[in-house]
Amino acid sequence: MEKDLTILAIETSCDETAAAVVRNGREVLSNVIYSQISLHTVFGGVVPEIASRSHIEKINPVIEAALSEAGTKLSDIDAVAVTYGPGLVGALLVGVSAAKAIAYAARKPLIPVHHIEGHISANYIENKDLEPPFLCMVVSGGHTHLVRVADYGKYEILGRTHDDAAGEAFDKVARAIGLGYPGGPKIDKAAKEGNADALSFPKAHIKDAPLDFSFSGVKSAVLNYLNDCRMKGLPISQADVAASFQKVIVEVIVEHTMEAAKESGLKKIALAGGVASNSELRRQMEEACKKHGYQFYRPSPIYCTDNAAMIGAAGYYDYLNGKRAGWDLNALPNLKLS
Repeated sequence: MEKDLTILAIETSCDETAAAVVRNGREVLSNVIYSQISLHTVFGGVVPEIASRSHIEKINPVIEAALSEAGTKLSDIDAVAVTYGPGLVGALLVGVSAAKAIAYAARKPLIPVHHIEGHISANYIENKDLEPPFLCMVVSGGHTHLVRVADYGKYEILGRTHDDAAGEAFDKVARAIGLGYPGGPKIDKAAKEGNADALSFPKAHIKDAPLDFSFSGVKSAVLNYLNDCRMKGLPISQADVAASFQKVIVEVIVEHTMEAAKESGLKKIALAGGVASNSELRRQMEEACKKHGYQFYRPSPIYCTDNAAMIGAAGYYDYLNGKRAGWDLNALPNLKLS
């Protein structure tokens, strides 16, 4: 029997300070997250400098809590995995620096993990039967990617956003209608009280790239509608705007995913990323998969938002593939998925 592989994982790409201990890529022994939402809410979005300073304050206590919760010591750890991009450069540097220090002091291998690879790998944690190849729809604040997962660590991007990512559009529209930050959960909640057919907003189609996304048009349409109502003194229903806007975003994502599955011949479809916790997206994607005979996978909401357990899952397969980093590992805020 092969030896179990236990990884200490660290994630600080944006505004969550997170650490986890993961065994064999699929068993989470601990998953500790310190969220900075309360720090950034007053500003209506993430302030990079505040995020970096908070990571510095919380990184050591969060790592210690993860080790304690897992009942492990550094001597029990086989490797240290860390997000090194993409993300906010200052935030990433805190996690990378901590991981390098721990790996060096404990004489453990250092595994650099791509943040989006982590989101994709979150699906392995609760879906023990999921193995590549499969299609993954990654929907987050910074990314909207349709990814063909050919194998562990091997990816092909079939579709991507040309402007605003879905999560970014959610945040901007939520702010515009007075819901505040973070926009995704607030839009999701408000939409449940609204009429999704009350307003008609446009869907963008990219010429010569039918699997790509563009959400700046629908965002602008919502902003124009709000400005028009305010200039004319007309009432605005937050719930109806949220529901009608969400309807367009969700329908486009589901339609493109089904088309990509058809073209690629893949029968397994997964969701990933912060927006993957959106209840309407999960419902419609599940219905579409059932209709077309596809297997559908999605992480629990706790593994959709930024967390270190997903980095530990990705790091396990990167480790098996021989991926290692030296002590010169740096943060790469614009790192591409390849």
